[in-house]
Amino acid sequence: MNSSKSKPIGKRISNFFKSTGGQQKVIIACFILIPIVLLVTFTYLPFGEMVSFSFYKMKYVGSRTFVGLQNYKDMFTRKDIFQSLKLSLYYMGGSVLQLVLALFLATLLSFKTKFGNLFKGVMFFPYLINGIAIGFIFKFFFTHGFVLDTVLSWFGLPIDSMPYWLRTQGLNNVCLVGTSVWRYLGQNMVLFIGAIMSVDPSLYEAAEIDGASKLQQFNHIILPSIKTIITLNLILSITGSLSAFEPPYVITKGANGTGTFFIIMDKVAHTDQKVGLASAMAVFLLAIIFIVTTIQNVVFKYAFRKTGTDNNKNGGVL
Repeated sequence: MNSSKSKPIGKRISNFFKSTGGQQKVIIACFILIPIVLLVTFTYLPFGEMVSFSFYKMKYVGSRTFVGLQNYKDMFTRKDIFQSLKLSLYYMGGSVLQLVLALFLATLLSFKTKFGNLFKGVMFFPYLINGIAIGFIFKFFFTHGFVLDTVLSWFGLPIDSMPYWLRTQGLNNVCLVGTSVWRYLGQNMVLFIGAIMSVDPSLYEAAEIDGASKLQQFNHIILPSIKTIITLNLILSITGSLSAFEPPYVITKGANGTGTFFIIMDKVAHTDQKVGLASAMAVFLLAIIFIVTTIQNVVFKYAFRKTGTDNNKNGGVL
C-alpha cells in the first residue's frame, strides 16, 4: 500500500506547502489570482454597475426608476451633449497634427543632431507638468492683455485690436487644442524616438548604397518598422481627444462653447444629479472609443500590408 496515501489529508496538505514545488505553485497562484481579483473588484464590477445605472433615472441618493433606453435617447436631444461630441473633432484634428509633428521631430532627433538631447528634454518637459498647473498657465497666457497679447504687441499689433482668445467661439477651442498639443507632443516624440532607434542601422547603410533618398528611407524602413508604436500612439491620442477634461475645465470651465464631453458629463452627474444619464454618456463614450480603435486598426493593417507588398515587389527594403 502506498504510504503517501495512508497519511491524513491535513498532513499531506502541510507537506505540500512545506515543499519547494508546493510553495512555487502557491506563489504563482497568488500572482495570478490577486491581480484578477483586484481587476474584477475595482474595474469590471463598477463598470457593470455603471451600465445598469444607465437604464435608470436616479440620483446619488434616493429611489431609482427604470427608464430603459430613455437616457441614451436624451443624449441626442440635449444640445449641450451633442455639441460636446462635435467639439471632439477639434481635439481629434489636434491629435493627428500632434502625431505628425512628433514623428517629424523624432525622425530628425533619432540621428546625430546638434543639441539633440537638450531639445528632447525641452520638448518632453511639458508632459511632466500637472494638468491642473498647465490649465492655470494657459489661462493667464490667453487672457486678454496678458502674455500672448503682450508678445504679439512686440510685432506691432495693438492689444486693443486683438480678439478675446477664450471668449470668441471657435477660436477658443483652437487655443485649447493647442494647449493639449503642446503638452503631449514631447511624450509622443520620445516614444517615436525609442522605436526609430531600435531599427537595425544596417538597413540604412544598405539603403544608402542603393542610392535611396532620406524620404525613401523614411517610407520603406522607418514607417514599417515602427508601425506598432504609431498605432499605439494614435489609439492613445484619439482616446485622449475624446476624454479631454483638465485644460478646458481649468481654463474656461466649459463656458463659451468649450465644454468637452467629459465636462458636460461631470456637470450632468454632479451638478444636475442625473447619474443615470451620466452613466449612459460614459457607456456611449466607451462604445465610440471601441469603434474608432477598431476602424483605425483595420486601416493601419491595410496600409502597412500594402507597404510590405510593395517592398516585396521591389525585391528588398526599397
